Order: sequence, then structure tokens, then C-alpha cells
Amino acid sequence: MKVAYTGFDRQGGAAKGVIDAASVADAREALRAKGIFATKLAEHGEGDGSGDAKAARPSAKGSTKRVASFLKQLSLLVTSGTPIVDALGAVERQTADPGFKAVVTQVRAKVEEGSSLSEALRQHPAHFDGVALSLVAAGESGASLDKMLLRLSTILERTAQIRGAVMGAMVYPIVLTSVCLIVLAVMVTVVLPKFEGLFRATGRELPASTEVLMIASEFLRSYWWGVGGAIIGLVVGLVLFLRTPQGRYQRDVLIVSVPQFGRICRSFATARIARILGLLVESRVPLLDAIDLTRRASGNAVYARLLEDVAGAVERGEPITARLGQKGLIGAGVCEAVRTGESTGRLGEVLTNVAEFMDRENETIVRSLTSIIEPMILLVMGVLVGGVAISMFLPLFDLAASTGGG
Repeated sequence: MKVAYTGFDRQGGAAKGVIDAASVADAREALRAKGIFATKLAEHGEGDGSGDAKAARPSAKGSTKRVASFLKQLSLLVTSGTPIVDALGAVERQTADPGFKAVVTQVRAKVEEGSSLSEALRQHPAHFDGVALSLVAAGESGASLDKMLLRLSTILERTAQIRGAVMGAMVYPIVLTSVCLIVLAVMVTVVLPKFEGLFRATGRELPASTEVLMIASEFLRSYWWGVGGAIIGLVVGLVLFLRTPQGRYQRDVLIVSVPQFGRICRSFATARIARILGLLVESRVPLLDAIDLTRRASGNAVYARLLEDVAGAVERGEPITARLGQKGLIGAGVCEAVRTGESTGRLGEVLTNVAEFMDRENETIVRSLTSIIEPMILLVMGVLVGGVAISMFLPLFDLAASTGGG
């Protein structure tokens, strides 16, 4: 195939033309061998647009595991002495996902043009947030890029692992609840109406629970469209509200305030903040910048406001702990550890150790919570389904008893 290219040569001059190659990727490699760095590639006859973009558009949303794998591979190559451009090229060839491969291709092209790695990554905020960019920039300026990439990949892997553990713990309860609700709906709207004629034919007064179920069944069968529309409207309205800043804040306030569950959420949020802030401080990022980056990466609007107060206190010359524990969001033990870290000049190390300890504790809590939630859901759903079944069969029992007595 013929591939049209646009780029520049080793002297920085513009280069444009057509080359024969088996694919767009082969064309890029052939041009690099000739000393031409292509910025745009396209199959000849498709115009001068970006061939890489046509072959595969950069993915719009980043995957934590994918980004962590990319950073780890890049760290290993840089550690072995591979130039950053060649390391990016090697990772690009090993990347299977077309969308993320396009991202790596664009990053490599920017670095070839003379940009730093952090500047190239900045063009893809969906994959690399402010924390990642700051750590990469710190690694570049401190000549320890490989270590920073490895540490960043480790923290991302840890985040993905915790998220996966939480999601995995919630899958079974959600599936179990959904199945039970479906069974209830079928019993009320399909099974119960088949008994209704028999119940009415007896002429006997029905138990209160059976009467309530029959009214509910009639209502659902007659106004299913209204019930369905109300549920859909409620869900859509709730989603739209949660997308607003006030909605997110109210959601997070509720999450951290729920008894027991809120304590677990506060523990996870504290561990995340300690992990990110500790890594940034250890990487010599200025404290105010580290707090601001941690605030944006906290993932919780309540903790983001807390970190805003902490940043204000630091600007006034106060210690971090002056505001850190004021709202009861950060435990007293963590605050005391931070106070000790500040006084000894080992704040980053202390925060990292706190995060590691809390991560292990949180994993244990998640496993324990799962073992408690599952039987509770089974118990509640069993009572509901059993109650409906008993309400359906009570009139039949009464009928059988009266017939036997007659």
C-alpha cells in the first residue's frame, strides 16, 4: 500500500511525500530509518489527515490498569538505558488495544518533536491526571524518571486492585438482590392474578396481607406504564443531579455519613489521600502543589473541601494537622502520625506507611463485610418472598380447612 506522510527531517525541515509500506506502522518505521519523523500518516488517496487517527482513534477514557501497565513497561525500558523515544516505540508495538496504542503513538510523536514526556502526556488528560504529570515532571527534572514511572505504576495498580476488590465484593449482593426483586415482581404481577378468581369465588373475607397484594398487583398491571415512567424519570433526574457540583457533594456527604458503611468509605478515602500526598511529598513536589493535586484526585467532594481548608492553613503558616482532623473525616491516629511526620521532616514516608497499613486493613474489612452482607440479603429477601408466598396461600388454607370442617 502507498502511505502519504507529513513530518520533518533531522535538520527540522518539513518533509512530505508518499512511501510504499505494508501498513501505516511499517511506513512510520521506514521513515524513521531514513531520518524522517512523521507527524501525520494516511493511506494514499484518503487525504492528508492523520493515518493513525483513521486506523484507530485515541481512546476517550483511560483505564487505570492499562495506564499502569504502560508506565511499568516504560520504566523497565528506561532503567535498562533505552532512550525514551525508543522505549515509547517498543511499548507502542506491544500495546494490543488500538485506542490506547493511538495514544502512545501520539505521545511518541510529541517526544520526537522535542517535547518532554510530561508535556506529551499532558495532551491526554483522560489517561494521565495532574498527579501523574507532576510525578513524571519531577522524575525528568531529578534524573530519576525510571523510579518515578515505577512508583506511579505501583500506585495506579494499587488503586485498580482496591477498586476491583470493592466491585467484586458488590457483584454478588447486587445480582442476588436483582434476582429476588424479579422473582417478587413475577409473583405479584403474573402468579397472583391466576389465584385472584379462585379467591373471589370463595366469597370469604381475604386476609389483610392478601388483599394488599391483590391491590398492588392490580395497580401494577393497570398502570405499569406510569410506574415504569416514574422510575425512569427518577433515575434520569437523579443522574443529572449527581452530575452537578452540589449533587456530587450531597452524594459524598451521604456516603461518609451512613452508619458503619460511612466509616469504611472514610477509611478508603483517607488511605487514597495519604497514598497520593505521601508520594507527591516524597517526590519533592511543593507542599501546596501536592495538596492541590491530592484534592483534585481525591474522588470525594467532602474530602476535597477538607483539603482546601488544609491548603489555606498551610498558606497561613499553620501545620497540616491544624485543619486535617477538624471535620472528623480523618482519624485521630492518622492525624497524630502526620503530626509526627511533620515534626521529624518525614511527612512523605509517614503518609506512605499509613496508606499501606490502611490498605491492608481495608482489604480485611471488605472481605468481612461481604461475608456479613450476603447472608443479610438472603435473610431479607427470603422474608419478603416467603411473605408474598404465604399471603397467596393463606386463603387456600382457609378454604381447605372450611371444606374439611363442612
